[in-house]
Amino acid sequence: MTPTLVRQHLPHAGAAPRVDLRARARDWSEIQERMLVPLYEAVYERLDVGPATRLLGLGCGSGLALLMAAARGAAVTGVDASPERMALARERLLPEAGGTRGRAGTRLVEGSPRDTREPGTPAYSLLTAFEPIGCLAGDSEGLGGLLTEATPLAERGAAVVLAGWGPPERCATTSVLRVATKLAEPLRASGSWRPALRDDLEEVAQRAGLKPDGSGRVACPFGYADVDSAVRGLKSTGLFDAAMTATDQVQVDKELTEALHPHQRRDGTVWMPNVFRYLIARTP
Repeated sequence: MTPTLVRQHLPHAGAAPRVDLRARARDWSEIQERMLVPLYEAVYERLDVGPATRLLGLGCGSGLALLMAAARGAAVTGVDASPERMALARERLLPEAGGTRGRAGTRLVEGSPRDTREPGTPAYSLLTAFEPIGCLAGDSEGLGGLLTEATPLAERGAAVVLAGWGPPERCATTSVLRVATKLAEPLRASGSWRPALRDDLEEVAQRAGLKPDGSGRVACPFGYADVDSAVRGLKSTGLFDAAMTATDQVQVDKELTEALHPHQRRDGTVWMPNVFRYLIARTP
């Protein structure tokens, strides 16, 4: 989670925010992605992920969750539409790209789930969608599209893991994320932040034709070395893109810094306890 995310001042509201995508991906990889490690561990432990597991990670980002599954012996394939995040995943996981911690057979595909299909490839026994939904208006529809493509690649009865934000009252970061809603209000953007709803994950599973088979909650505190790291990490999630479209980077940084102040400790670190949900469903 490292170089500063650079945005230029927007000439008018409604213009797409100009983002240094490489810096954003690096901030995600080096600052933000590790916040969800307790979620990954809880799911892998519950599903006994190991050498018999053939895992497809949807929206795998820079590959930390895949790395943890591979360390358990799983055969992992990751897919993501972001070239910048996939470049970082290759550095982590593929020996030919300089990665030293992956295992033979690891596959990383830039694109959509259908692009992972290869003749003779065994069906997947586990699909994971760890990027939490229930925070952006319309995010469940995007996940539904990924599942429509991915579920035919899985074996019958394969586990499908969906993740989402927990109840707003259990997530200290909620108060900070409200900045995104306030600043994006002039655009009333479809990608603006909203509070998580209780049945977000179940509704996605139902629309995808999946059968729920258990759920859980995991504490995933967000901890940062300082306010600057917190601002960069939170912006790397994309949850503030609509706010930056409506205003600019300077305004978003200012509002975020003020919202983070109550969560800053005496030593300068920032600490926000959060709870995330996961749902385990099964393919028909």
